[in-house]
Amino acid sequence: MTTTTDDTALKFPIGPFTPKPTITPADLDAMIGTIATAPARYRALTANLSPAELKKTYRTGSWNIQQLLAHVADMQMLHLFRMKKALTEPDYKELTLVSMDGWAKTYDGVNSPIADSLDLFENLVKRFVFLAKSLTEEQLNVSYYHPVRKITLDQRQAIAMSEWHVKHHLEHIKIALKN
Repeated sequence: MTTTTDDTALKFPIGPFTPKPTITPADLDAMIGTIATAPARYRALTANLSPAELKKTYRTGSWNIQQLLAHVADMQMLHLFRMKKALTEPDYKELTLVSMDGWAKTYDGVNSPIADSLDLFENLVKRFVFLAKSLTEEQLNVSYYHPVRKITLDQRQAIAMSEWHVKHHLEHIKIALKN
């Protein structure tokens, strides 16, 4: 199956994640700020959506808005988990993977009230941001390998990936709402 440019643009509306070789302290602060404000942006975008609107997708075969909201909460939990594992377990060299599509298709991913997903996302972001802001230079240099992306990430780059993730799926919801 060939992916068209339009399909790629819909799949990666802000482009695929690409690690930056250098992340300055100002860059890091900006990324953490973006993550910190993401729950409010998601809430504003999805306030008062009807059940039919929650089932809208951004491309054929994609997750719907309800699943996207569950997914961003789930993945924020995973990002926090990975960060804490890397910081506390010296032998954590390959990050934990999950079946994202499988998680999105679980009963809660398909049916739980979006308020629950948004509340979970908001609270996980608070903890993630609180921890991210506390990291020392030594902790920021702790790294692990991402076997799917085939890259090694330090904590700065992991934070960048988390920032990309919240922006990426916010755009998916915007596209779905236009469909």
